[in-house]
Amino acid sequence: MKILLAGYGATNARVAKLAEERGHSISGILVGREGKDYPYPSFMVDHDWPEADVIIDFSHPELSLPVIKRTQLPLVMATTGQKEEIIQTLNVRASELPVFFSANMSYGVHILTEIIKYSVPLLHNFDIELTEKHHRKKVDAPSGTLVKLYDAIKEQRNKIHPVYNRSDQHAARTDDEVGISVIRGGTIVGEHEVLFAGHDETIQIIHRAQSKDIFANGSIDVAEQLISKNPGFYTFDTL
Repeated sequence: MKILLAGYGATNARVAKLAEERGHSISGILVGREGKDYPYPSFMVDHDWPEADVIIDFSHPELSLPVIKRTQLPLVMATTGQKEEIIQTLNVRASELPVFFSANMSYGVHILTEIIKYSVPLLHNFDIELTEKHHRKKVDAPSGTLVKLYDAIKEQRNKIHPVYNRSDQHAARTDDEVGISVIRGGTIVGEHEVLFAGHDETIQIIHRAQSKDIFANGSIDVAEQLISKNPGFYTFDTL
């Protein structure tokens, strides 16, 4: 499988290494501007692209959106900023080619989401709080994964709203609140916690990423399946 990378941040660097270890090759890197040196040939997104079987994108919306609009290749999209616009654009292209989107390429996070969907109706009298932790360089907050978890809760308990900063509140919480806390520091790869708090008891469900390799390998696993799929919009639920 020939892989074209959109951007070359820390995660795509791991995608490249792990893909080669698995017998795949890297055709090149799509970039939005020239001037950097990369370990593979780089190509401006609005110029000609090299031959490839699939694109894996762990970049940012400014690069991802042009990639989605121009690609004629199957696309694994893992960019989380401007989620709604990215999904809308992917849905347009899904009539022509297979595209995949997930806010988190870890299969463990996918399972965490399914556990939450199952748990929320059973714990209907419990308050819910969400906490996510990431490294100090992460830009978006809350993370795309936490938004994904909140959306899963909202599917099962629709009369809720997020509360991002309790220090601005001067009253006790209400039944329809879901507290969202964001922590940034050091080199934390990623941690997401769902807390169910009831009367005299709590339940915590936590996913900890121990390296970026779980995201990189997850994207390669998806790419290996996506290249043989018919046009359509795919997720972990439908791949």
